[in-house]
Parts: sequence; C-alpha cells; structure tokens
Amino acid sequence: MLLAGLPTEIAPGLDEAELAGVERRWGFRFAPEHRTLLSAGLPLGDGWPDWRSGDPDRLAARLAWPVEGVLSEVGPTSFWVPAWGPRPGDDAEAEAAIRLLLAGAPAMVPVFGHRYLPADPEVTGYPVLSMYGVDVIHYGLDLLDYLYREFGVGEPAEDRLPLRVPFWSDVIDAA
Repeated sequence: MLLAGLPTEIAPGLDEAELAGVERRWGFRFAPEHRTLLSAGLPLGDGWPDWRSGDPDRLAARLAWPVEGVLSEVGPTSFWVPAWGPRPGDDAEAEAAIRLLLAGAPAMVPVFGHRYLPADPEVTGYPVLSMYGVDVIHYGLDLLDYLYREFGVGEPAEDRLPLRVPFWSDVIDAA
C-alpha cells in the first residue's frame, strides 16, 4: 500500500461521513485523488493536516496560508501578474481585485507542509503546488507524483505539462 511507505504514522482513513464533515466545515470539496488518499489512511505527524481531530485554528491558518501569502505581497512589493490586467494604482483596490480573482479559483488544500492541492471534486490530476507567499512552484504533476518526489513512494508521473490551476498558474507563470 502506498501510504505504508510514508515516513509517518498512518491512522485509519476518513469515512464518507468524516470527509463530508470536513468539506462542510471548511467550505471546500476535496479533489477525487485527495479524497481517495484520505479514505485509505490519514497521515499524521509534523506537517500533515489532521482532518479528524486537528486544532481548528491551525487548520484554518493552513487553509488561509496561500491567499494570505499573495495578499501580503500586494503592498510591500507591488506584486501583480500581467495576466490579471492593469494593476490598480491603490494597494487596497489591488487587494480587492485579487480577492475577486481568487473567488473564481479553487481553494488550496494542504497536503503536507506548504504543499497544496486544488480543491475541485470535478478534476483529477491537478498538480501539487509548493506555496510560500508568491513563491509558488509545481512540486508534483499530480498527487501521486508529488508523493513520489517528496517521499519516494509510488511511481513518478509520465512526463507531461501540468494542468493549469485557475489563478495560481498565473502566479507561477509570472515568476
């Protein structure tokens, strides 16, 4: 089993009621492969979000991390991506514009540390992104590829271009 190769404790997987409860509480839907992984086993320990009994404040902070990271760069560095159109002259207007763009993007769900997978129940195969402020990079072509690259378990994905993630791929392209 893939999870057995991870260097951490693996608790019993989340059942359907638990998965639905997490999604309801936090306002997102897991990607299909993320849901499958978490139903097979729940990785626990440093860096892993504990969706069953983790500290709600810590989970909330981890879910907010990607958005806060981008917004923190709007004023100090005048961060803006050309694909978003002309940057508003005022930092508050620029932040409002980014929030509007983010409303159309999938939520980013922590997988491990600052590695995130888009929350979209309709799409399988989104890349895992490493997210630290506006330093956003692909860390795996999909969840299985990420687990291989980060932990050496499973198999790497076939070489291909990663799927585009609304909003976040623009941040990657601007780097």
